[in-house]
Amino acid sequence: MSSFCDSFHLKFIICALIMVCVTPSYVNAGAVKLTKDNIEMTLASNELVFINFYAEWCHFSNMLGPVFDEAADKIMEAFPEANKVVMGKVDCDAESSVASRFHISKYPTLKIIRNGVPAKREYRGQRSTEAFVKFITKQLEDPIKEFHQLKDLSNLDDKKRMIIGYFDKKDVPEYQTFRRVAMNLKDDCQFHVGFGTCSDQGCEIGEFIKLFDSSQAMHPPGQPIIVFRPDKALSNDEDETYKGSLMNYDELNIWIQEKCVPLVREITFENAEELTEEGLPFLILFHNPDDMTSVKDFKDIVTTTLTDEKQNINFLTADGVKFAHPLHHLGKSISDLPLIAIDSFRHMYLFPNFQDIFTPGKLKEFLQDLYSGKLHREFHYGPETNNKLPQLDGQARHPTAPPESTFKKLAPSKTRYTLLKDEL
Repeated sequence: MSSFCDSFHLKFIICALIMVCVTPSYVNAGAVKLTKDNIEMTLASNELVFINFYAEWCHFSNMLGPVFDEAADKIMEAFPEANKVVMGKVDCDAESSVASRFHISKYPTLKIIRNGVPAKREYRGQRSTEAFVKFITKQLEDPIKEFHQLKDLSNLDDKKRMIIGYFDKKDVPEYQTFRRVAMNLKDDCQFHVGFGTCSDQGCEIGEFIKLFDSSQAMHPPGQPIIVFRPDKALSNDEDETYKGSLMNYDELNIWIQEKCVPLVREITFENAEELTEEGLPFLILFHNPDDMTSVKDFKDIVTTTLTDEKQNINFLTADGVKFAHPLHHLGKSISDLPLIAIDSFRHMYLFPNFQDIFTPGKLKEFLQDLYSGKLHREFHYGPETNNKLPQLDGQARHPTAPPESTFKKLAPSKTRYTLLKDEL
């Protein structure tokens, strides 16, 4: 009996040792390999998933791989709790259906998925272990800042769009819905929240409602409220109260996205690559950074007369001091601001006179001339007359050279990505 037990114990110990050797370790395991079989569960069960879409034959993918794996190990150490964050990787050749689902057009592409929803923006920052860890840590911060008194709201940045909520308490399902939406749209808006009831804060929720929506005669007691506050320094948009269900995530998400992603956006060096990759020509207002009036006027004209063009062109504003290089290509300087131009990704075309935006239909006509090719023809051959090229001393005019696109140079770099196709 003793011999049998000794033999059994020995076999048990050997089996245990084998299991230890073959069981995957989460220490220095690198990024999780995602496939069509496990990606759905991974996305659905984690607050944040950061994915490296790569190809083994791609030089830039091979450079990034070890760095991304090292960052994944550090993130696992920093955030070991389950369902918090996963850094994953997808071999796009082996998992072509996954690559197609996420519209991968270059390698390597880095995407963020929050609560199962892909973020609109890819990661385009520095590709180092430290930068990845800093980025993920920032992404996991609570996107909502709490205020304790209504007077705190008077100090908020009036150049930022923001969503402000007021709830009786934090542990209610409406607030959890609000927080999920805030996680998804934290890059587009600032989010603020206050908590309190009539008993402990002197009915501040009533004052809150008056502060943001004086037209609303009454609000059901004990019910939370969500308000959009626009970037008042940059637009003439008005405050607006959400009147839908706070239990409906999709409805709230759509409403907040519509408010936080305006028709006219600002182009910066941080988002220029992303905007350029969208592939739409730019209609840009270049303005002096201290000139907010022209920005408001431009936004009003676009919003009231050009909303039907949003599928064809990107409406943008640009700090003319920071983006002095495009002005130079147009033969202009800071002293000529404000001015409007189109960058078609082939050439840049100057709108003749900024004040002409107040002439009904003038800015729309400028866009139509782009679509018809008239801007391109006139830059080459001068103004058209009776649909014929103008003559000079009996000879057709020699073509001129319009300024080349400057923003196309801010598209995804061929020294950083393997581009699968030229979408520009």
